[in-house]
Amino acid sequence: MKTILILLALCLVGCSSVTDSVLLTEPASGNTKKIKVLNLGSFHFATSSDANTVHFDEHSQANQQAVKEIARLIAHFKPTIVCLEFLPEDMATINQAYQAFLATPEMLDPTYGELSMLGFDVARLSGLEKVYGIDHHLGYNYSLGDFIEHSPELENAVDRQTYLQLTHQPFLHYPKLGALYQRFDQLSLLQQLQLTNQPLMLDYMLNTNADKLFYVGIGDGFEGAEQAAQFYLRNMKIYTNLNRIPMTTNDRVLILMGSAHTAMLREFIGRSPKFEMVNTLDYLTP
Repeated sequence: MKTILILLALCLVGCSSVTDSVLLTEPASGNTKKIKVLNLGSFHFATSSDANTVHFDEHSQANQQAVKEIARLIAHFKPTIVCLEFLPEDMATINQAYQAFLATPEMLDPTYGELSMLGFDVARLSGLEKVYGIDHHLGYNYSLGDFIEHSPELENAVDRQTYLQLTHQPFLHYPKLGALYQRFDQLSLLQQLQLTNQPLMLDYMLNTNADKLFYVGIGDGFEGAEQAAQFYLRNMKIYTNLNRIPMTTNDRVLILMGSAHTAMLREFIGRSPKFEMVNTLDYLTP
């Protein structure tokens, strides 16, 4: 009996060793080249229903010039595909606007905010004939927790303390980042985009748009989680739309969307066997 136990122990040790070896070994063969992606987040230049909005004058000559300079930086990525926050079914209309812009590119098109100003100009500088829309509309109530807080008859029965901290002190553990965000309007447009695309800022966008709802619920319900799930589902469908676009490993993909979508796409793309994200901040440096 003792001999059998020793043999079993040796077998388990051997199996564990083999398993660890397999887990730590990279693929020995096959094409490991991935499609490069520049996943760029922006605040919306035009009016938006998002949780966070920034005042931006799209018609200002100074802002127009600033966008052009940023477009030149982004164009160094040399994208072959530009994906913007438009619905796929609107691509014909959007590309009509893009073609009109190509005819007179001296003045950036402010019609669709950052999408037509920055997105169109990067596509133009990259010599592209069209742009792609990958958005998907799906409503959700990111203000549910606030609604409960302002309704005397309702009570957040999950974790009110954490919810309120994320709402009122989102940068509690990152004071330097919080100080920068407090003077966001005083930064140049380039600095604003640099800050927006910092990894910790993208985490903040996930928290403020969805994840803080994980701490919200009435009684034993999951009202907060159910609303957050709609945000996650919307972004899953956006990612699916991205994957509908025919592309090869020779393509280079620029995605320009609101930063909350950028933050979520970062999660999907970061573990994808198909895509490889480049460092966005490398292309926001003059």
